[in-house]
Amino acid sequence: MKSTQEQVLSKIYGNGNGYAFSSMDFIRDFPRDNIDKALSELVQKGKIRRVARGIYDYPKYSKLLQQNLSPDMEKIAHAYARKFNWQIEVSGDTALNILGLSTQIVGKYIYLSNGPNREYIIQDNIVLAFKKSALKNIGFKYKESSLIVQALRSLGKEHITDTVITKIRSQIDEKMFGKILTDTKTSTDWIYETIKEICKET
Repeated sequence: MKSTQEQVLSKIYGNGNGYAFSSMDFIRDFPRDNIDKALSELVQKGKIRRVARGIYDYPKYSKLLQQNLSPDMEKIAHAYARKFNWQIEVSGDTALNILGLSTQIVGKYIYLSNGPNREYIIQDNIVLAFKKSALKNIGFKYKESSLIVQALRSLGKEHITDTVITKIRSQIDEKMFGKILTDTKTSTDWIYETIKEICKET
């Protein structure tokens, strides 16, 4: 029979590189003390990485740079959301950064939340902030949908160009196009028309 550590690692690997999580992601399957011990030992073995207090990730490795890449802040934010049972939504400025539409150096990622105002320091001294807010786009099933809608809304209709559409398109897995089109069909007309251009089959 596999140990708790082996079973936890198997679940982590099953979510792929970049996956971020807390002990709460395994609480249904294992006793809390066993989980904490397993995660601590996996960190010591270099199998996973502790990126903040109580938050870990299975880092992506760059063969080119010969090192682990920085944490995926979108996945870190969702790990916190699952941990505290919050609903969250990416802010417009942060969506622009994630999709590569902003030239600003990112030192702070902001998410809207139905929880309290909180800030966390993530590895490399990046600030992850949650701001209590009325969530308008929480009905989206996929994080990609929220990212695109928030980015487009932040830019404004008058700033949507072919370059913007191409840039967003390059950041989204083509396998998600159909799902995003279904997921965002209740969006504002001009936003949905833009999404149709982004997700157009080639």
